Amino acid sequence: MTSTVRLLLLSAAVAATVAACQRREDKAETAPPAPIAAAPVDPAAAGAPMSFDSKTQYATVKLTLPDALKSKPDLHAPLYAAAVRDLRQFSEGAQADLSEAGGGPNPYEKTIAFDPGAETGKLFSLVRTDFEYTGGAHPNTSFSAVLWDKAMKKRLGFADLFRPGADLSGLNKALCDAANAAKQARSPGSETATPDGKMWTCPKAVSTPFVLAPSTTPGKAGGVVFLIGAYQIGPYSDGPYRIAVPQSVFRSLLNPAYADEFAGAPVKAGDVTPKAG
Repeated sequence: MTSTVRLLLLSAAVAATVAACQRREDKAETAPPAPIAAAPVDPAAAGAPMSFDSKTQYATVKLTLPDALKSKPDLHAPLYAAAVRDLRQFSEGAQADLSEAGGGPNPYEKTIAFDPGAETGKLFSLVRTDFEYTGGAHPNTSFSAVLWDKAMKKRLGFADLFRPGADLSGLNKALCDAANAAKQARSPGSETATPDGKMWTCPKAVSTPFVLAPSTTPGKAGGVVFLIGAYQIGPYSDGPYRIAVPQSVFRSLLNPAYADEFAGAPVKAGDVTPKAG
């Protein structure tokens, strides 16, 4: 084979290789992009309803939530889910009770309502009120509370807000004194609640639900509002109590991480129970 022929063959091979490479590059440039996997949806971020209600022949149940929760999806979603679960369990229990009894003149009733307490830069609080009627002389109402660390996105308890091992005797006395003052205002001459009372016993701070009290200093909590149910310090006819205790009473007992959230005085101290109607 002559040198000229070899040169021509080599040139053709090089040209074919370049063309093949070019075709592969063109194909790569025009190929559709690989599909991107959808990001998982956060149930809390997706939002939750602000209410729930259901009515059957056995039970009527209802949940209401405040608008303040809309900006706190990490709290909103689990609160809604837990409350709806409670209401559905109540409905199932009502069906079982009334079916076993052969029915009744009226269905059972349960409502859960959340109402905001005060809010500070770090903290947000809610009152939960459970109302139940299952027959009998009167319905029952109970209270619980939510204290939420907005930055940490977690619920707090008494042991988070107050220092471990803190001496609560002064706080307990202030709560008992304020509760008795409210009781005497409603029912003058009634028996006083005492720490070891046989009839009516003073509530203890560590075991009484509470929310933050609005303050005379904007953006701060002026104290805490303790939620005392009917029957705790007096007869059912006296009703429940909400007792605001100033932060000056317990400031030295606070966890340093939250002490700066309290300042000033409560807008109102003592009995701050909402008026009926």
